[in-house]
Amino acid sequence: MRTTNGRGGLFSGTGLIVAGLTATLVALLFPIWSYADRSGTGVSVLNASTVTTQYGPLSALDRDFVTKVRLAGLWELPAGQQAQTKGSTLAVRTAGEHLVEGHTFLDARVRKVAARLALPLPNQPSDQQKAWLDTLTAAQGETYDREFANILRLAHGKVFSVVAQVRATTRNSLVRDLADDANTTVLDHIKVLEATGFVDYDAIARDAASASAPPLTNSPTPPTPLDDPGSPVPVTPSPTPTRPDPSPTYALPPAANGPADDD
Repeated sequence: MRTTNGRGGLFSGTGLIVAGLTATLVALLFPIWSYADRSGTGVSVLNASTVTTQYGPLSALDRDFVTKVRLAGLWELPAGQQAQTKGSTLAVRTAGEHLVEGHTFLDARVRKVAARLALPLPNQPSDQQKAWLDTLTAAQGETYDREFANILRLAHGKVFSVVAQVRATTRNSLVRDLADDANTTVLDHIKVLEATGFVDYDAIARDAASASAPPLTNSPTPPTPLDDPGSPVPVTPSPTPTRPDPSPTYALPPAANGPADDD
């Protein structure tokens, strides 16, 4: 016996198909239009950790960056001073000079920025940075040169990416200007360290491939800027009679494929 579907049955089946497709589309679109309203998203975390200043919003990343700039000077300046006396090649001693001059300049800048934003700054390097200084203090001769070039180059490479992220995203004018200064200084230091000829690029690449995102430092996250952040001790080099005025840019030594020749 032949059976045919009536109009009601046809429309009923079509209706079920349309309803199913509609439900699927709604399920796919719901996470998109509702995402911005969910708590715990990147936008909500950003808003919750951002404070208002006269120079623009100040995020947790901004505050962490200011802390990192200060911490860099607390250990890289003394490392640079040490390299000026312990380096066995002219290129290593020149790199040390760049570190001293660069962080003398940058530390003065970060202290002014922190004061305007009412942010406290550390007066001691981190435990890891102290360990790096201990490693350099114990090394001698060419071992020292290699340790100096690679420890400092690795550290600068990591902070370079942080500077770029802050410069691209900050809404605070003081932090933006500080990122510009930091970018110039860090890039100069990367180049002068590489010019020593002691940098192990394979080791740096392996570290970058295996490393996870660096944790935030213990940067201040107050609901409002602090009234009195205290007075950070200036990072200054030991006086030398021939030291030029601090500047964020310097002449680089010639590039080297191997350990640079001494003078």
